Amino acid sequence: MLNGSCACGSVRYVINGRLLGPVTYCHCWRCRKHSGSSFGTTAGVRFDELTITQGRLSSWESSPGVHRFFASCCGSPIYKRDDAAPEILGFRLGTLDTDPAVSVDEHFMVGSKAPWVRIEDDLPQEAGGPPFGKRD
Repeated sequence: MLNGSCACGSVRYVINGRLLGPVTYCHCWRCRKHSGSSFGTTAGVRFDELTITQGRLSSWESSPGVHRFFASCCGSPIYKRDDAAPEILGFRLGTLDTDPAVSVDEHFMVGSKAPWVRIEDDLPQEAGGPPFGKRD
């Protein structure tokens, strides 16, 4: 079981299962914008294993059929749901309060990485994505 919360603590959740890989550092423009950082750290979670135990989430459709869910109180991004595969959520690991005991598997969408980021680890790199400053 994993526990997590939003930045202000008003939204809390439980994951009664494990994270699904790969665990990625995603460098796409959406993950940068949604995290307010150079990349987002994400993994999959089964929809039926995630329970919001406190607070309320809001959502918006970021592209056709893709819905992004965030804490209504403070805006912390929690997960995304794709209508094409609604049973698996794209989950933001930065909101976890307990150690998921996983390691990152790869850098994803490296073609879109922020120019100030230097990747100096030995993780595999998936090169997709439009150049920095461009949206797909």
